[in-house]
Amino acid sequence: MEDNNLSNQASNQGQNVNQQFSNQFGQVPVPNSAAVLVLGILSIVFCFCYGFIGLVLGIIALVLAGKANAIYKSNPTNFTVSSFNNLKAGKICGIIGTILSALMLVYVIVVFFIIGAAMTGLPWSQMMKGH
Repeated sequence: MEDNNLSNQASNQGQNVNQQFSNQFGQVPVPNSAAVLVLGILSIVFCFCYGFIGLVLGIIALVLAGKANAIYKSNPTNFTVSSFNNLKAGKICGIIGTILSALMLVYVIVVFFIIGAAMTGLPWSQMMKGH
């Protein structure tokens, strides 16, 4: 008897969440569409932090966008158009952020190796004799 009450309460809570997010046509937002948009924008913003943060955020945005896009394509009439547009915009921002972050990371690595090569070419033994 208690198990039935618990399962009824759980299903009622799930229906309440769906009703809260549904619009007049019974549609709900695409899952993680807002998160993909936020992560995509942040990947562009943080691409200049040596490339690491933006690259991670961009990859996460792209993975979430791929999963959400598959869910949307399974039944597009269940989801709002605006949330799908947010998903597409977030995916584009994620692509741009990933590319910019990867370029920044390559730049940082190249500069690191150039400075390292320049430092090994200095006459350290002669500089130390002077002190």
